[in-house]
Amino acid sequence: MPFARGRSAVHGQVVPGCLLTALCAVTGAYCLLRTRSGTGEERRTARAEALMGFGMAAMAVPAAVVAPPAWGWAVYAALFGVAALRALWFSRRSGHHLHHLVGSSAMVYMALVMAGAGGAAHGGHGSHTMATADGAPLLTGLLLAYYAAYVLHSGARLIPVAATTAGDGAVAGGPRAAGWGARPELAMACRLTMGIAMFAMLLTL
Repeated sequence: MPFARGRSAVHGQVVPGCLLTALCAVTGAYCLLRTRSGTGEERRTARAEALMGFGMAAMAVPAAVVAPPAWGWAVYAALFGVAALRALWFSRRSGHHLHHLVGSSAMVYMALVMAGAGGAAHGGHGSHTMATADGAPLLTGLLLAYYAAYVLHSGARLIPVAATTAGDGAVAGGPRAAGWGARPELAMACRLTMGIAMFAMLLTL
């Protein structure tokens, strides 16, 4: 039954895309919450991460659910191109903005690829029109390697931070626990989540 098999394949592609969209949207919402507390640099970082989370959520929506207009990819590319320039400017103050630069540049790259594919690659559908007989383009491979290393590094850093925070909260008479918008382990978990999501999205190219 070709129709049944086709329907099952579409369902198998839609569900992961919807889950990835929801995960990135929740992450972006928490980063937006973080913009209400912390220093100026911390709020600036949280705004950049919120933009990344919501942008990734929008880009991960499967085409079977919402088909983006043809000009939508140009908007993504322009928006994250500006974000990349902003990250490059602020990287003079903080090295973490270099990661934002890589992330924004990766979003521009994916938007251009999807625009070249006519949107067929949206949400994991279709093939990478820039692929060659030798496999994925070099840039895709470099970005995958970067995010794989970033995820491993962030995961290793998250464990001691979470343990320290839990230990501090258990001490009687100790300092008050930070609010939800200022918990370092949650901020690091959000960055780890977005790193994993970016890796997953790059795999679909």
